[in-house]
Amino acid sequence: MSSEVLWLFKQLNLHLELEGRFQPREKGLSLIESAAENENTLCPRQRNAKVEDLWSLTNFFGFATETFVLAVNILDRFLALMKVKPKHLSCIGVCCIQLAARVVEEECNIPSAHEIIRISQCKCTVSDLKRMEKIISEKLHFEFKATTALTFLHLYHTIVLRHTSERKEVLNLDKLEAQLKACNCRLVFSKAKPSVLALCLLTLEVQTLKSVELLEILLRVQKHSKISDSDLLYWRELVSKCLADYSSPECCKPDHKKLVWIVSRRTAQNLQNSYYSVPELPTIPEGGCFNGSESEDSCEDMSSGEESLSSSPPSDLEGTFFFELKPKPKWQTLSCR
Repeated sequence: MSSEVLWLFKQLNLHLELEGRFQPREKGLSLIESAAENENTLCPRQRNAKVEDLWSLTNFFGFATETFVLAVNILDRFLALMKVKPKHLSCIGVCCIQLAARVVEEECNIPSAHEIIRISQCKCTVSDLKRMEKIISEKLHFEFKATTALTFLHLYHTIVLRHTSERKEVLNLDKLEAQLKACNCRLVFSKAKPSVLALCLLTLEVQTLKSVELLEILLRVQKHSKISDSDLLYWRELVSKCLADYSSPECCKPDHKKLVWIVSRRTAQNLQNSYYSVPELPTIPEGGCFNGSESEDSCEDMSSGEESLSSSPPSDLEGTFFFELKPKPKWQTLSCR
């Protein structure tokens, strides 16, 4: 075994040990899943819509997929700890994408707080973002660089390519990343272990390729990662259904293109004026944690409203990934037959 392959498996073992540390609390996620939609309770639809907004912001600013996936991880870890009112979600989402960008992106590519407020239309002030960022940072113990499903997707993909004799382009990483982003828009997949979710995406893709060699490699990866057949089957069917639903023309999707806005001076001035017209919001309290007693406390109301980024049709690149998908037949177990 080459030194490069040994290093890959060493990294894989390291992240397998760390993945539970950065996974959102299942109890908190379950409370969101069961919540009714009202002004005082965050429900799955609102969380999913905010993740789609983060996807649109990611593409607008040209951020990496890692930034988006990390922002979703930070968001879900925080929501699983704190009881949040829907009116706070916009400010929280902007903070999460900012925190993720600082970890992943070059400093010169990170937009200012003023710019991201205007583009996201979150209707809060810079001081609001700073207060919210402080709360998120303290609740997550300043641990932002996390092990995610994207971490495993890249590791598994590289391991497979190092062991296969087939053409290297047969497993399209951009396509797999696009599918992972679609899964991130569903709250349920935040309950899956990142290693399992990544392996599900790869096994579904290998199934479409009908490659015995790639399947045998993934079987060895599954065994090394200690992922049971039952876990893989359960989550693979959910992933397959999600991707089939997402490929449907009836499904609204976030914008997949990096947008370029050409704004006149007068429009820019109006945007700037509208930003400064937002009133100062009251101090954001830190109460409302999810705990063993399932306290009904929640954060104090903020006076900001919520605006969502508008969606537009997918680009040719990522759109073809999903429209070519077809519903997958069930696999009883991961086998070579």
